[in-house]
Amino acid sequence: MGEANGTRVVKRQVNASNLGAKTKFRAYVLWLFGGIFGAHHFYLGRDDHGFLWWCSLGGYFGAGWLRDLFKIPGYVSDANNEPEYIEWFKNQVRTNNKPPFSTCRFIGGVVISYLWGELVYMAIPEDEVYGINFKPLMILIPAAVALGVWVVGNVGREEGSIWVPLVAAYVCYPTLTYLGDDSTWMSAMVLTAALSFDTWSKRWRLKPKKKRGLVRRLTILGLAALLYSSLWGSYFVFNARFTDSEGEEIKISEAVKHFLTSPIWLDLKASLHETWRHAQHHGFWATWRQLVDLTDPRGEINAYKVLGLSQTASQSEVTAKWRSLSRENHPDKVKGSEDERRVAQEKFMEIQQAYEILSSAKNRRQSRNRKPA
Repeated sequence: MGEANGTRVVKRQVNASNLGAKTKFRAYVLWLFGGIFGAHHFYLGRDDHGFLWWCSLGGYFGAGWLRDLFKIPGYVSDANNEPEYIEWFKNQVRTNNKPPFSTCRFIGGVVISYLWGELVYMAIPEDEVYGINFKPLMILIPAAVALGVWVVGNVGREEGSIWVPLVAAYVCYPTLTYLGDDSTWMSAMVLTAALSFDTWSKRWRLKPKKKRGLVRRLTILGLAALLYSSLWGSYFVFNARFTDSEGEEIKISEAVKHFLTSPIWLDLKASLHETWRHAQHHGFWATWRQLVDLTDPRGEINAYKVLGLSQTASQSEVTAKWRSLSRENHPDKVKGSEDERRVAQEKFMEIQQAYEILSSAKNRRQSRNRKPA
C-alpha cells in the first residue's frame, strides 16, 4: 500500500514537471510567426538570444532566423535539461577545455558589435543641442562594441567576461580613430574585441543561468528595448538625412517640421478634422459609408470627371457628352507620330470606359427601383 502511494506521488511530480516543459511544436510555431523578432527564444527562456534577434531583425537580418530551423530541437532540449542533452554537453566539456571556435558565433559577435558601435556613433548629435556639445560621448563607442561581443559570447552554454573585449576596444580606440576613417577604425576595433574575447575570455557555462521571474524578465527586456530604440530615435532626430531631387542633403527632422506646414498636410489635417466632426454628429457607420463612397469603388466619380460633367448630370447629358468627346478624340483623326496616336487611343478608350461605367450604374439603379417593395 505504501509503495503504491509512493508511486503515485512520483507520477504526480513527473506530470507537474512536464507541465512546464517546452515543446518543439510551440517553438516552431513561434519561429514561423514571430521568429524574426526572437519570439521562440523568449519562449525558451533565451532572453539574450531573443533580444539579439529582435534588434537585428532575425539574427543578422534573417540569416540566424533561417539557421534556427535546424537548431530549435537542441534549444528545446537545453531548455528542458533533457538527460541526453546534458550528457552530450558533459562530453563536450570533457573533450574540449574551452568551447571550440564557432564561425557563426564569431561572425554574429562581429556583426552585432559593429551594429551597436555604429548605432552609438550615429546617435550622438553632430551639432550642438541647446548649446551642449555631445561629441565627448564618442568615448562610449568601445563600450557598445564590447557589449555586443559579450552578449553574443554569453548565449547558451558558453560565457565569458566583458572585461577582456572592453579593455581591447579601449586600447585600440585612440590609435584607430587617429589613423583611419570611420568605417576602418570601427571594423578594426570590432575585430580586435571579438578575437580577444574568443581567445582569452570565453569558457563553458557549467552552471545553468539562474531562472528569473516573469516581471524581472520583462523589466530587463523593456529597459534594453527602450535604450536601443532611444538610440535610433536620437539618430533620426539629430543626424539622419536624405537626398532631395536636386541632390542636396536635408535632415529628416527639418523635413518633418516643414511637412507639418505643407499644403498637403494641412489639407489632410482639415479632411481628418472634418471626418471626425461628421462622425460625432452622424455616427461611425454613416461616416464609414461616406468614406467608402469617397474611395469611388465603382469608378463613377472618376467617370464623371473624364466626361467633364458634374455628378448631378442626367443620363441624356452623359450620352450627349460621350458622343461629342468620342468624335473629338477618335484616333483616326490623329495624323501625327506613333506616340500621338497612342495617346489619342488611350484617351478614346478612357472615354468609352467612363460611359460604360455610368450606363451600368443607371441600369443597376433602374433594376433596383423596379423591384417590388
